[in-house]
Amino acid sequence: MEILYEDNHIVAVNKNNSDIVQGDKTGDEPLSEKVKTYIKEKYEKPGAVFLGVIHRLDRPVSGALLFAKTSKALTRMNNMFSEKEVTKTYWAIVKERPLKESDTLNHYIVRDQKKNKSFAYDKEKKDSKLASLSYKLVAYSDNYSLLEVDLHTGRHHQIRCQLAKIGCSIKGDLKYGFPRSNPDGGISLHSRKIEFIHPVKKEKVTVVADPPKDSLWDYFMSTLS
Repeated sequence: MEILYEDNHIVAVNKNNSDIVQGDKTGDEPLSEKVKTYIKEKYEKPGAVFLGVIHRLDRPVSGALLFAKTSKALTRMNNMFSEKEVTKTYWAIVKERPLKESDTLNHYIVRDQKKNKSFAYDKEKKDSKLASLSYKLVAYSDNYSLLEVDLHTGRHHQIRCQLAKIGCSIKGDLKYGFPRSNPDGGISLHSRKIEFIHPVKKEKVTVVADPPKDSLWDYFMSTLS
């Protein structure tokens, strides 16, 4: 487990695309429990360890993820997320290059709970919620493009759904139209950077996570450097 940032109030980790953030019906050990164990052992804490889940990433998604080590930090960070005072930047590898090198996408998303899938529409539908993101093309190879995505809203499977809507399904994402899975079972969507004003120290914090090690991510990292 890679720790990206830590102080008395917050800990940020680089999530693997095999980790679940919180427990679910699979029974697999969630990342939240792994972080609790890390804190307990590092600081030799007796008894239960407090750890608050500030936000989530889908299981097949990798990258920067924040947890709160105190209830004060959890409450304040939750408020900052709801007030859109936290900037989240993602990287997505797609097969088809978008028609525009940069754009803002606005769709109305409807979530299907039974299928655990969201659908994006150009016009408002019953039970839909507005979803907005901006993207730009930052690198490309012979076969794939790397998009940098800034989220303006936080909807279910939003990036996966909206990019698929414009014909740019994320590599490995079978649920949203990519024809084959990635060897590791994840998808090529990565939480690259989170920026916010520290809820207690009132200082700017920037958390950056490197993507998983594989030949395509390595190629894009070398291109950008």
